[in-house]
Amino acid sequence: MKIQGNTAWITGASAGIGGALALELFNRGATVVLSARNTRKLDELKDKLDSRAKGRCFVVPCDVTKPNEIAEAAARIKELVPRLDILVNNAGVSQRSYAVDTAIEIDRAIMEVNFFGAVGVTKAVLPWMIKNGGGHIVVISSMAGKYGFRMRTAYSASKHALHGFFETLRAELHDKNILVTLICPGRVKTDISINSLTGNGKKYGIMDAGQANGVPLDRCVRIIAQAIINNRKEVFIGLPERFLLAVKRICPPLYYLVVNRASPT
Repeated sequence: MKIQGNTAWITGASAGIGGALALELFNRGATVVLSARNTRKLDELKDKLDSRAKGRCFVVPCDVTKPNEIAEAAARIKELVPRLDILVNNAGVSQRSYAVDTAIEIDRAIMEVNFFGAVGVTKAVLPWMIKNGGGHIVVISSMAGKYGFRMRTAYSASKHALHGFFETLRAELHDKNILVTLICPGRVKTDISINSLTGNGKKYGIMDAGQANGVPLDRCVRIIAQAIINNRKEVFIGLPERFLLAVKRICPPLYYLVVNRASPT
C-alpha cells in the first residue's frame, strides 16, 4: 500500500518505534493520527510535525487497555479524517522477569496491552475499513513471537497470540482488500527494556546491553515503511535474531543449546 496521501493511526506513538514510525510515515507524505497515554509527548511530536507541514497530524489520546477509550478514540478519528488507510498496532510493554517470580496479575496486564489492546483497536476500525473498500493493518510483534526467550514468558506469549489472531484475520479478510503485516523486530535501540515490567509490576529501569547495541531506530522504521509499501506479510528485523530463527528451523538441537545460554539482557 502506498503511504503518500494515506492516513495512518499509530498506537503507542509517544516514543520508541511508534514515535519514530509516525515521523517516517509523515515524512513520506502520510497524515498521521497519534495515540498513547502520554498526551504531553504526543503534543510534542505533533508540534514537531506541524513545523514541517500543518494539517497532517492529529493527537487522539488512548489507553488501549480500556475499551471505552478505544471506542471514543475511533469515533474521534472518524470525525477528523474521511478514511483510515493504515492502522499500526504498536502499543506494548515488555518484560524482565522469570515466570516463577512473576505475579499472575502482571501476566494478565502484559496480555491486556500487547494482545487485547491490538485486537480491540483493530475491531474498532475494521468495519470502517471494509466499508471504505480496504486498508492495511500493521502489527508490531517481536522475534519473541516466533520463539521463546528467557525473562519474557508473558511478553512472548502475548506476541505469539498476535500471530495466531492476525494470521487468521488475514485469511478471513483475503477478499475484503484488507492487508495484514506482522513486523517482528529483534533488539532495537529504544527504551523498551527501561520501561519493561518486572515480576511485581515495577519498571525494570535498566537499559539492557543488547538493547543499547540493537538495530538503530531509524533503520527499523525504514524497514517497516518499506514493508507497508511492498505489502509484506511478515518481516524480521535484526540479524542475530533472524539467524536464531533459521537455526530453530534447520537444527533444533543447536537452537535449544543457544537459547538456553543466551543472555536475556
